[in-house]
Amino acid sequence: MAAPTHVPVRPDWLALRDEAALDPGMPIVDAHHHLWDRPQGQRYLFDELLSDMAGGHDIRATIFVQSRSMYRPDLPEAFKPVGEVEFANGVAAQAASGLYGRHQACAGIVAHADLRLADRLEPVLGALSRAGGGRLRGIRNQTAWHSDPAIASNPVPPEQGVMRDPAFAAGVRQLAHHGLALDVWAYHTQLDEVAALADACPETMIVLDHCGGPLGAGSYRGRRSEVFAQWSAGMAALARRPNLRVKLGGLAMRVGGFDFHQAPLPPSSEQLAEAWSPYILLCIELFGPQRCMFESNFPVDKGMVGYGVLWNGFKRIVATFSSHERAWLFHRTAMEAYRLDLSITETG
Repeated sequence: MAAPTHVPVRPDWLALRDEAALDPGMPIVDAHHHLWDRPQGQRYLFDELLSDMAGGHDIRATIFVQSRSMYRPDLPEAFKPVGEVEFANGVAAQAASGLYGRHQACAGIVAHADLRLADRLEPVLGALSRAGGGRLRGIRNQTAWHSDPAIASNPVPPEQGVMRDPAFAAGVRQLAHHGLALDVWAYHTQLDEVAALADACPETMIVLDHCGGPLGAGSYRGRRSEVFAQWSAGMAALARRPNLRVKLGGLAMRVGGFDFHQAPLPPSSEQLAEAWSPYILLCIELFGPQRCMFESNFPVDKGMVGYGVLWNGFKRIVATFSSHERAWLFHRTAMEAYRLDLSITETG
């Protein structure tokens, strides 16, 4: 395993910034987070998630996304991710008990399955579905690749060209038959590959993670305007594919180059809104609120920002939107994309 690629979480530093939750009555579905227990203190399990969700925002449910956690060493290689789904489903069962409030953690599960398995994929999807207890909603593979070694967002480097592999597209098409979405994490330099994949798999819903990965690290440092132009063109092309959805978030990773973690104090929600508004607002302009959903990407983004401040930042960015539009952005789109059956009463 390569050196850690995520900014280390520093609780003492994060505690230097405390904000009351804005619009605390807004129901939220956190469309993307991870859970893991890794070496060097990289621990983010149900207790840590609960602590973050207790900051005043109305987090109704969350979507757990493939994290390479709790794999089953006793199973054949293709089936090892079944252990992660069993683990996430166990957390979901804890949350559903009601003992921890109304936070339906891991209400939807996005798992890993090698989509290039061809005729061997079907039994793997079946095993994952059974392990998920009715909560399996999608599949994600490692696809965010760049030739620059300074650009890395996964401790285990992905292979080059996965999305261009015809076998991968064939696997993506199989997901539609199971009612599953494909989550894709790709950098802005790969958006043409995402577009081609969406065209090749029109029946499968594809959820693009982390605003489509506008890069600001490595060879892209100091080139933000140039990158924004390239990224926005790629996103405009993707918006023409009706089977695409976009997760708004994930901008506090090293590859984004915002470097909030280098400041003496954690960023305020005003600072986040100022830095991220151009990206998030363009996504919403291109795709519309009904195809966009906010995500925390915790604990990855926790190295740069606290959970409560993050959601305040998102709320500031769309403060002038109608209540109907904000409902889509904060919970409806995620509920629709991941088929969550939640009882949410909306006002306004």
